[in-house]
Amino acid sequence: MIKFRVGHGYDVHRLSENRLLILGGVQIPWDRGLLGHSDADVLTHAIMDALLGAAAMPDIGQLFPDTDEKYHNADSIKLLKEVGERLRGAGYAIANLDATLIAQKPKIAGYKSKMTENIANALNISTGQVNIKATTEEYLGFTGDGSGIAAHAVALLEQE
Repeated sequence: MIKFRVGHGYDVHRLSENRLLILGGVQIPWDRGLLGHSDADVLTHAIMDALLGAAAMPDIGQLFPDTDEKYHNADSIKLLKEVGERLRGAGYAIANLDATLIAQKPKIAGYKSKMTENIANALNISTGQVNIKATTEEYLGFTGDGSGIAAHAVALLEQE
């Protein structure tokens, strides 16, 4: 039996006017938000896919399809909580999460601790098991020109 499992998640959403910017369950004051069927929280989406991938479970597109109206404007932190419950039900414990937001703007340093807290609380783990970083792409590509925001995440699970 495999004792440890690693998963990687990636998500990207376009920035759009008349949308709230939600990252890690935190509403960040900004002139645009992320466009998507749910709240389009790229950080939380990448983390969910990393966790689900590590457990060899279906991805968030299968679990929470954008064709299902019940997920329209869904709170991604609530979806993350459901992912955590599925993992525990399958006998997995989260060892740690490491995630990187990729955006030229806005700066998120002042929001990282609240994002970490939201994610840890949703998954019923300690904040010491969650690491969130941010980087720019030096004005290159869609994240660099301000068209969108992306996130990568890596999860380590332990089979209980």
